[in-house]
Amino acid sequence: MSKESLFDLTGKVAVVTGGGRGIGRAIAAALAGHGATVALASRNEENLKATAEAIRKAGGTASWHGCDVTAEAEVEALRDAVLATHGRIDILVNNAGIDPHYAPMERTDPAEWQHIVDVNLTGVFLGCRIIGAAMLEHARGAIINISSIAGHVGLKRQVPYCATKGGVEQLTKALALDWAEQGVRVNAIAYGFITTDLTNAVLTHKHIGPKLLARTPMGRFGTVDEVGGAAVFLASDAASYVTGSTVLVDGGWTAG
Repeated sequence: MSKESLFDLTGKVAVVTGGGRGIGRAIAAALAGHGATVALASRNEENLKATAEAIRKAGGTASWHGCDVTAEAEVEALRDAVLATHGRIDILVNNAGIDPHYAPMERTDPAEWQHIVDVNLTGVFLGCRIIGAAMLEHARGAIINISSIAGHVGLKRQVPYCATKGGVEQLTKALALDWAEQGVRVNAIAYGFITTDLTNAVLTHKHIGPKLLARTPMGRFGTVDEVGGAAVFLASDAASYVTGSTVLVDGGWTAG
């Protein structure tokens, strides 16, 4: 097998949740750029349409599907729609997630806690149980759960987010053991501070930005394409002997 073919995803179908913008959009574009047919899913249909069109203009193949990852029936409908449209599912990227809460524990409302758990952890569980399980019938597949450095180290005033990402890390390891003999690999990507439209205000803040840069050994923030590259690796035959692992795309943040 040539070096190039190790990363060739031609003929494979990938489902990417939260695929309409930011890191999800970059992952979807990277997978499509290596030949995969991509099925984008999120609640924002406008973003999904724009991303699907951009992928098509770049020569890729993409469809889009509205889906709330916290709703079991909608995740089932997503699975059924992708199978009906494309006939198979080979790759699942559980990217949908939120981090809307920045407050100390004593001011964390239980409803806010539950919402973050529902999206960041239960959404990954449902994606794996419903969409990932569809791979078992064919004894092949790659699941990539999107985690964060918050699954490895604590971040101040982000207890709910850290708790859910820690849960994603352990879900990934346990499920990798369960499905290893059935041909389905389960891995994670934990990213650090990545420049997106959602993080730009924080990363360019005159006080916060320099502090984060000083804490990052590589001295710069990451790009969405760098996360996309990690996803291509984990989805491809180049990672055929990799399961239960996390690729840290964090500029060295967690190395110290």
